[in-house]
Order: sequence, then C-alpha cells, then structure tokens
Amino acid sequence: MKIVAKKRLGDLLVESRKIAPEQLKKVLMQQQGSGKRLGEILIEDGILSEEDILEVLEQQLCINRVYLDMEHIEQKIAQCVPESISKKYNLVAFGMEDNKLKIAMSDPLNIFAIDDVKISSGFDVKIYIASTKDIKNTIDIYYASQNAKKAAADLSKAQGTNEGKEENKAQLDDIKSAPAVRLVDSIISDAIKLKASDIHIEPFENNIKIRFRIDGTLKEISKYNKDIYNAFITRIKILAELNIAEKRIPQDGRILTVVDNKKVDLRVSTLPTINGEKIVIRVLDRENFLVGKEKLGMNEDDLEKAERILKNPYGIILVTGPTGSGKSTTLYTLLSELNDNSKNIITVEDPVEYVVDGINQVNVNAKAGLTFASGLRSILRQDPDVVMIGEIRDNETAEIAVRAAITGHIVLSTIHTSDAPSAIVRLIDMDIQPYLVASAIAGIISQRLVKKICPMCSENFVATDFDKEVLGIHSAEELLLYKGKGCGHCNSSGYSGRIGVYEIMEVTRKHREYIMRNASIDEIKDISIENGMKTLKTSCIDLVLKGMTTIEELVKIAFLKE
Repeated sequence: MKIVAKKRLGDLLVESRKIAPEQLKKVLMQQQGSGKRLGEILIEDGILSEEDILEVLEQQLCINRVYLDMEHIEQKIAQCVPESISKKYNLVAFGMEDNKLKIAMSDPLNIFAIDDVKISSGFDVKIYIASTKDIKNTIDIYYASQNAKKAAADLSKAQGTNEGKEENKAQLDDIKSAPAVRLVDSIISDAIKLKASDIHIEPFENNIKIRFRIDGTLKEISKYNKDIYNAFITRIKILAELNIAEKRIPQDGRILTVVDNKKVDLRVSTLPTINGEKIVIRVLDRENFLVGKEKLGMNEDDLEKAERILKNPYGIILVTGPTGSGKSTTLYTLLSELNDNSKNIITVEDPVEYVVDGINQVNVNAKAGLTFASGLRSILRQDPDVVMIGEIRDNETAEIAVRAAITGHIVLSTIHTSDAPSAIVRLIDMDIQPYLVASAIAGIISQRLVKKICPMCSENFVATDFDKEVLGIHSAEELLLYKGKGCGHCNSSGYSGRIGVYEIMEVTRKHREYIMRNASIDEIKDISIENGMKTLKTSCIDLVLKGMTTIEELVKIAFLKE
C-alpha cells in the first residue's frame, strides 16, 4: 500500500488550481474547532463539488476511481470490515486482489482509517476512491441484515434467562426487552433501505423466515430460530395496536413511524397458520408516494390523453389492473392534479392509504356500517366536485358512482379487470344499464408494472427468432435488445426499480354508441385502437425496444394473442 500523505488535501487542491491560496486559508480558519474535514466544508460552502475533490485525489495520488454500482460485491467481502469502522470512516470493502482487500474510500488520505481497516480485517489493503453517496448506499445494502441478526441472537439468549418463569411473565419480559425492540426496528429499517414494498414474516416448524418484496419479487432476507418467535410477533402486534392474546383469527393494524427522518406508514396483517401467525407488513412511503403525472412513466402521447380525460367536466375515470400494479399511485396522482381551492374533493377508501392535504378522506368501517356505498351516499350530500372511491366492488357502489357522474360530478375509482375495454363490460355485468354506462364513463386507464433494466449494468445482445416473434417483428435484419448482467447496484438481479405500462382509453361518441348496443369487449377494443389507444402489449414492446425493460417482462404482463 503506497499512499504517503506528504501533501494535504488543501495543498493538492491549490496545486490543481481548484481553489486559490486565499480561499484555502479562509476555509482552514473556518475548519478550526468545527470538527469537520476540509472537503466537507468546501462542499457545504459550494466552493467545490465532491466530484472536483475526487478528480484531484485520483490524479494527484494516482489512485483508481471505483463506481461501486458497477461492482459485483460478495457480502462476506464487504463484511470483512466491521460495520462500525465502515460507517465511522465512510469506506467499504468490495473485493480481493493478490490477497489484498480492495477498499473504497471517500478520503484516501485518512491514514488512521487505513490502519483500523488493516487491524480489524487482518488483510493488507489496496485503496480506491469512491463518492460518499456510493459508499453509503453500499453500506446500507451489505450491512442491512447485520443489526437484525445481532438483535435476534441477543433475543435468543434472553429467552434462556426466562426459563422457569411463568409463561405470561416471561413473555412480557421478552416484549419489553431491548433485543425484541431492536430486531423489529432493524427489519423495518432494512426493508425501507432496500425499497421493499412488503415484509413477510413466516413461521415454520423450526425457524422464522423473513422475506422482502423488492421490485415485485419476493426475496429471502434471513432466517431466525423459532425460539424468538413469540416475543418478535408480539412486539409487532403491540406496535400495530392489535390484540396480542388473539391468535386464532386474522387481524389488521397500522404502525406510523419515522425511519431516517422519513415518515413511514406500515399496514400490518396477521394470518393464523399451523405453525403460528404469519405477518405481512405493507410499507407505504408517505413522503415519496405522491408524484407528478410526469413521473408515472407515461409517454408523451399517454400523458396528453390522461390530461384530456381529466379536463372532462363530469364522468367516471377508472384505473384498472391487478393487485400491485400501481393503481393507487395513479389514482392519487390524478386526484392531486384536480386538487385546488376551487374544488371540494372527498374520498372514501378502505383503508386511507395516504393522507393528502386539501382532500377530505373517509375510512370505510364495515363494523360500524360505513361501507363504500353508504359512504358515497353521504358524500353526495356534502356538495362535492370530485369524488374518489377506493374500489367499485358491487352493484350498489357502481350504481351510486354512475348516478353521481351523470349528475355533474367527477368520480375516480379502481376496478379489477385485465384491460381497459373489459371495465365497460364489468360495469354492465354489475347490472348497470348500458345507456347509463355510456353516459357516465369519461376514460379508463389500465396498467401494469414491469421491472426496469439496471442502467449500471445494461448490455445489448442480438435478438433471437423467438424474441422477434414476441415483439411482432418479422424482419431478417439483426435486432439489438438489452438486459442487465447484474451488478452491486441491482444486487445481481439485472433490474433496478419498476416502470408503468399503460393502456389509456378515451371514451368518444363512437364508444358510447357501441356501449349502448351492448358491444363485445373485442369490438370496444377495436374502436379504441382505431381511436389511438395503445394496448398494454404494444406499450410494453415500446419499452423493450427502448432498452428500458426485457422480453421476459413483456411475456409476463402482455397477452401474446390479442
């Protein structure tokens, strides 16, 4: 390891003409007694960016820059350095070369950090430069389960100290114990860092399995001994204000918490199984949920269609798709577009997923007799301009929604159908007269979510004959498609995040004529395509050809026979 800090960072920056000597003197005076590093102050004061500093260090010290997103990092390598040291010095181990541990640092001049890494890991080291953000993200990913594992081990030990106590007293001690609290907190924190939408806690005969749903796919995160189960589950039930003594029937609850200064809403569902209660926690990020319509992933043409539909003075706007397809995000985004001081907007939801300022939101309470239908009736007596119904599930709700639309209200809701034209037939199947459906419907948005190819490891390949067949391309010319090869940024999956695929049907006069004569789904679909509607499959093909998603995702969500 040949980093000899003969010159300090300030001298290097002056030599490279990034800052003037007078600026350096001023910043050094500012640094005295602040406890901050020189680089921190330069960045905070806007004198230099972190990229400027990294560029100088790379050139002047001849240290290679590494982009950790592009590296395939094994967890056992990252954890060669204790988490406390990684966080203290903002560094991370990312590989081995010639029996030397490769270390990414934001401050390679810190010889104390280098010495601590050598002592704690037992390896000599080779130093690389990386950005602070890159390193912090990597630490979050590769040390994510460490705190939870330690808390689980501590809780397991605590179980032993409770042997011989009365069962209820022992259980109460466990619930109040720091390990139980830390374990639950760590798992929730890890889920949020990894951008999981759901946490699955599953009891089996000899262990508990923790799985996170990330980008639509369930991934096993860890397993724990069954001996911690009771304290662990009871802690969650207490936080969600559930009955801890009731283990025979399903229960639903809610936890409002703050993780890393972010408000998070957790929806807790319990289900009795033969091995104990299984718990699923839906993670709702309250701060990042509401997005502008531009961030929904719609192309320019679809955005224009959505805007035209929203400009209707009255009518039903439906969002359709299966569970987990992003309907709620789209619905709230459309609602936010309509939200201004000139409108009275009221919603009835089961449950209210996100609180939106300026909108009156009502929670369904079936036990108290407050259903979608009864709530909607009351809302219509509140002089509303816009009404949002969480879901149209039955004839009664559908009938009131249609009546509200044709009497001058904008009504937004969701319905479970496979595509946009099917929503028309679904309403008619609910015994709504075709002429009422024709008069009420303003537009329908059907959607799915597909995984996005990781931009850090995206690579092209030549499409096979099967790929071309799926895409509906019959040319003999070579076609390049894209896929992710897997890297540290995407946890070797080749995907990072998801994007919406849309089918937007604007209801025209011709549609109304077809609906009134009870046209079939195929007939409605045909005139919609004539009117410019792109089907889900066509929209997804566009994303594949743009290199945003893969053939595999197209096959999952699209109907290959249309």
